[in-house]
Amino acid sequence: MDVPENHPRAQSLRIRERIIDGMHKNIVAEAGLIAHGRGEAFDYLIGEETPNFAEEQQQAAVALILRAQKPVFSVNGNVASLCPNEIVEISELLNIPLEVNLFYRREERAKIVADKLVEAGAEEVLGVDPEYHKQISELTHSRRVVDKRGIYSADVVFVPLEDGDRTMALRKLGKQVITVDLNPLSRTSIWSSITIVNNIVRSIPEMIEIGHKLKGLSLDQLSEILNSYDNDKSLRESLEYISNRLKTLSKTSLKNLQKK
Repeated sequence: MDVPENHPRAQSLRIRERIIDGMHKNIVAEAGLIAHGRGEAFDYLIGEETPNFAEEQQQAAVALILRAQKPVFSVNGNVASLCPNEIVEISELLNIPLEVNLFYRREERAKIVADKLVEAGAEEVLGVDPEYHKQISELTHSRRVVDKRGIYSADVVFVPLEDGDRTMALRKLGKQVITVDLNPLSRTSIWSSITIVNNIVRSIPEMIEIGHKLKGLSLDQLSEILNSYDNDKSLRESLEYISNRLKTLSKTSLKNLQKK
């Protein structure tokens, strides 16, 4: 689909096209289209821009990755379709390996997702070599299959666009979990160590900028950032932000909204 530059929803439509294209290429599961639509609805609620609270969340996330001994970036089909180049860039910048992990897993599809990342410049992608497969016993679906060099042995797992039960399982295993989830009420958001309530197409590029600023900090300075961060408080701030914004919009002429 050729999206006109002057279309009022041009950016949103282009993002949808990435997801649709990913589905046709077997990168995105059909259910991924539903998940994307749900996220897009929440993006409307925060105004399709990065709120101040999300900037703090992203800074804390980068600090946690930099302080980690063995971080890993868990990639599903939606993430690989939406921002593959940025994923590879942040992987290299923060020295966080990439691992394919899919809810609707088939080995051929996992390989296609990995190839998408390699095409974007990744030198190595974990999660596709059966020799290194391990299972998380707390889970019964396909996401229990992880790479022993990555998620299985990681202390920090970055799991954007995640499902809640695996986040819960990872936390119960003692791992720190970072997620990007536009829904602050999801199980993933509530169970994660750090929840970024933002659109991933904005969040990852912004985290790259933050990464360049924080890479030179000492472990003590990174710890200071993390000690001042409270995920529960941050989630409450996100809900207050959405609530206040809806109250403001409810007093605005709908015709004025249509012009935006």
